[in-house]
Amino acid sequence: MTSFSDFPSLRFGIVADPQYAARAPDVGMNRHYAKSLAKLAEAIEVFNREDLSFVITLGDIIDHDFESFDDILPVFDSLRHENFSLLGNHDFSVTADRLADVVPRVGLASPYYSFARQGWRFIVLNGNEVSTFAPPEGHPYRDIAARRLAELRAADAINAQEWNAMPSDEQFAWLSDQIKDAGATGERVIVMNHYPVYPPNEHDSWDRERIITLLTAHDNVAAYFSGHNHAGNFGTLDGCHFLNFKGMVDTETENTFAIVEIWADRMQVRGFGREDSRTLKLRR
Repeated sequence: MTSFSDFPSLRFGIVADPQYAARAPDVGMNRHYAKSLAKLAEAIEVFNREDLSFVITLGDIIDHDFESFDDILPVFDSLRHENFSLLGNHDFSVTADRLADVVPRVGLASPYYSFARQGWRFIVLNGNEVSTFAPPEGHPYRDIAARRLAELRAADAINAQEWNAMPSDEQFAWLSDQIKDAGATGERVIVMNHYPVYPPNEHDSWDRERIITLLTAHDNVAAYFSGHNHAGNFGTLDGCHFLNFKGMVDTETENTFAIVEIWADRMQVRGFGREDSRTLKLRR
């Protein structure tokens, strides 16, 4: 006899960094931008054969050029599941007059948001908010970003890179409130952002320390999922799992994506292609 506990309570798909563009590959970085259309279509074929609640792309849908969205976004039209996304640094590699159009172009009502599924709250961040590239020219966040980058460089921080960024103080306060509210309603939390925060890496968000401190302080936060570092990364701190998914744009022929299954005591990450499969134990 099969019981309900023999099945996961929730399943969803993950894609990271398709970074599509109609351009020649960067052989030195092993990035094959145009190949991502076929890779994404392959991933969607797999997702469509599965019983999933949703699929989310963890940023860098395109490599550059606003018109690149016109080629890759229609690929998602064949997805039979609900489709979510967040934005990465390359999604803002467009001309200055198109910066304000990026968020609505990918179908987002807000660049950061949350949604609930089966007792879980998914908190989706806009990691580009304070950066030298995403805010409109002349916006105060650009000045804050320049100062933060200078501070990190003065401290020889490994993530002192101009292609990194961080959420604003306002968004960070919203994240904290979301986690507390989820705890009050008995929901467990998975936070998603383009930028990783742990283990330490040159691709990490500029405010990695405060994000780690916040997430590990709340027992209802199970995981933090990210992209950006195409090589992938993984670590666990105080029962919170930090999983950086590998970038789809890398390699000419090998794909990478994942399906996450949530059980009562664990999350199972089923990796496809270059993505590793993992079992992530959940805090009681």
